[in-house]
Amino acid sequence: MHTTLAAQLAALELGHLNIAALGRSPCTDHVDPEAAEQTLAAVWSDLFALFPDTALEDDAEELGWAFVNLFHRAAQKRSRQIDRATDEIRCLIASGDGSEVHTSQLENEVARAQSAEAAMLALECLRETAARLYLDETGHSWRPAGGSRANHGAALTSAVVDGRDFLNARAESRRKAVMPRGTPVVFAGGRLSFPTDDEAKAFAGNVWDTLDKVSEYVADMVLVHGGDTKGVDRLAASWAERRKVPQLTFSLDRRLGQRAGFRRNEQMLSLNPRYVVAFAGNGVLERLVIQAKEKGISVVDRRGPLGTHPKRAAREAAAA
Repeated sequence: MHTTLAAQLAALELGHLNIAALGRSPCTDHVDPEAAEQTLAAVWSDLFALFPDTALEDDAEELGWAFVNLFHRAAQKRSRQIDRATDEIRCLIASGDGSEVHTSQLENEVARAQSAEAAMLALECLRETAARLYLDETGHSWRPAGGSRANHGAALTSAVVDGRDFLNARAESRRKAVMPRGTPVVFAGGRLSFPTDDEAKAFAGNVWDTLDKVSEYVADMVLVHGGDTKGVDRLAASWAERRKVPQLTFSLDRRLGQRAGFRRNEQMLSLNPRYVVAFAGNGVLERLVIQAKEKGISVVDRRGPLGTHPKRAAREAAAA
């Protein structure tokens, strides 16, 4: 009788062992991107073909989000492993005595850290592939429930042979993952509702058209927004995903209470953005526009009806 590999391993009760104990050398080989793309696309297609005309149809988007989140959480776990290895490397360097034993320990720890980093990068690659499938399926950009969707890109430390080099490269990798290189453009808008689908589509079209025009002036644009999955930020995030524009999100710090929105404004403006793109919102957004103008930052004002320039509505009213 055949059983799955997982069932066979469980039956052997090997939970107390690990890969290192079995003598396996740390591996830094990457998953083939094309193979990953094809495999995930096939799995996604088969999975979502089950949902139409069933009781799960309304849960499809939530299940799709969870599918992407599998890879995100696994990548976060690997990132924490790298952090622990980095601390160990730092301690070994500080206590270095030049002995052969110490050198061997340092080399082994760097190798393990490199292997964990390779796994993290591969998992991030799988997450980004799954996120593109989620975008195609739902029309929405995938965002994690908490924290950021950091993307470390290409491996920075795969050729590291020295502990100090690893620490420096790790710090640079984390910096780039948090703040992509480019020119920041702040996007802001509130949670809006529209009486008809046509008006909602017109507004969404104006958001995308506006960002397209801004990107023509800022070739290396990094879109900065609040990451609100229920507001206009969601449209901007989907635009950035489609256009392959890097994103940086500033979530509200709920511990600050009513001060949270104003604090986020300060954080976003501290990046010295090229533009602030403003759609209709609340008083916190209005304050953002005022502060941006005080700092001499150009504001692309789209707070008029359906995401138009406010003066346009005034001109049309006067003409009527």
